[in-house]
Amino acid sequence: MFLKQYFLRAVFIYLKWISAFIHFHDKRHPLSMGDNEVERCLAHFALKVNVSPQTQATAFNSLSFLYKHITNKPLF
Repeated sequence: MFLKQYFLRAVFIYLKWISAFIHFHDKRHPLSMGDNEVERCLAHFALKVNVSPQTQATAFNSLSFLYKHITNKPLF
């Protein structure tokens, strides 16, 4: 992430959402999960935790970054 010149704060926020995603699914590795798990996690944050639309977008962007740039397995 640092090579792509992200702000330090953005890096920490992305790591927070990626960690929340992994913990939501009982610490499963992201490569063993896919679109369905991402949708389920984001729905949980939107409906149960009641996060704002902007926060939902940040969580989605974090997970998209994880899958596109880290695992090389893009979402959707």
